[in-house]
Amino acid sequence: MRAAAQAVEAELGLIVPERAHDGLGRLHAAMRYALLGGGKRLRPFLVIESARLFDAPGAGALRVAAAIEMVHCYSLVHDDLPAMDDDDFRRGRPTAHIAFDQATAILAGDGLLTLAFEVLADPATDADAACRCLLVQRLAQAAGMAGMVGGQMIDLGAGRRSLGIGEIRELQALKTGALIGFACEAGALLGRASAAERQALLDYASDLGLAFQIADDLLDVEGDAKLVGKGVGKDAAAGKATFVGVLGVEGARREARRLGQSAAERLAPFGGRADRLAAVAAFVVERKH
Repeated sequence: MRAAAQAVEAELGLIVPERAHDGLGRLHAAMRYALLGGGKRLRPFLVIESARLFDAPGAGALRVAAAIEMVHCYSLVHDDLPAMDDDDFRRGRPTAHIAFDQATAILAGDGLLTLAFEVLADPATDADAACRCLLVQRLAQAAGMAGMVGGQMIDLGAGRRSLGIGEIRELQALKTGALIGFACEAGALLGRASAAERQALLDYASDLGLAFQIADDLLDVEGDAKLVGKGVGKDAAAGKATFVGVLGVEGARREARRLGQSAAERLAPFGGRADRLAAVAAFVVERKH
């Protein structure tokens, strides 16, 4: 994961280079601040590893990995705004709207989101226009109202009513799982995988995304803010619907471990080639940040 993160960090730095302090210099600085501030780079790792299963070209996989990280970082910038989650820290430093200002943060997020699709549509990502169009379509679906954005809308309203475990699963499958699903499917698309192989990766991603979110919920209850890199204890204070709130700490931990194991089992069709993907399923459950 560290190697993948370093490669993606370098690619992001090339796609969004430093710019002179002209009229767009502040916007570029805010975009780079949001992009290059560290993080696990889990979604790029999933793109790179799923592409490796099918011997897809590494350069194209790296570009798709960069595109999905731009979408993820845009979502964090917007989620941290006062109108959303109102967070002051992200990845151990001030959030973008604190480091710059709210208007610049909004535009930086907009810039990252749209740039991601420019990267996917470029022939440098894949020589086949049909493949590029499919990547654009699938990321749009994962990031939009039928995916991450829709999940965020449900989450914003969840504090006003009680959600059952099924509704929380649906919420998180959209808010967190959809983008993780695209990350896994993208490598298969680049590698011209069969429909059955794509579905196996989507099933893996479904379990992985829920396990990741439960681990996030647990960190909000039990985590060390210095390790997590952002404020903790905010979900309960905001009345958010979480797995921990419904299942309790130990119940949530058991469910996360069950999902992590299930995710690893979904990779059986790929044998030992998917060992790294199986290992990351255990990592997301037991992580401390």
